[in-house]
Amino acid sequence: MQFVEWIGAWPGALLLHRSGTAYLLVNAAHIAGVGLLIGGILPLDVRLAGLFRGVPLAAIAPLLSRSAAIGVVLAIATGLWLFSVKPVEYLANEAFLWKMALLAVALANVVLQHRSRHYRLALAGGDLHPGVRLTACCSAVLWLAVLVAGRWIGFL
Repeated sequence: MQFVEWIGAWPGALLLHRSGTAYLLVNAAHIAGVGLLIGGILPLDVRLAGLFRGVPLAAIAPLLSRSAAIGVVLAIATGLWLFSVKPVEYLANEAFLWKMALLAVALANVVLQHRSRHYRLALAGGDLHPGVRLTACCSAVLWLAVLVAGRWIGFL
């Protein structure tokens, strides 16, 4: 528990406690990160699931996956910073714990997809293997579940 208390006392947490403007900006950056993530990953997942076949994966995948990657890094960095404001309370919040578990599964799903030979073949113009489609559908559901769990935090 000492570590959790230390997190709440680090200078970044104190800055957010003392400055409404700083909290506002970090929170806005978190939302921007989530927007980049969801805005990048959902269209890519929909295409990988087999819809919009007229749109070449090779043309959209690099941009959408990079956008999602930037979004996830920004969302995680700012999320950790926001967590530092009330770490004890967040760790007691069931929605926060669900969000963290779903986030871990969603990130593991990303790793699984990107390590797949079938995924790399699909990006190169090959057929969409059923495993790629399934992983893309799981990705869309998981990232939306992370988003909903994040919104749920404020209601508990």
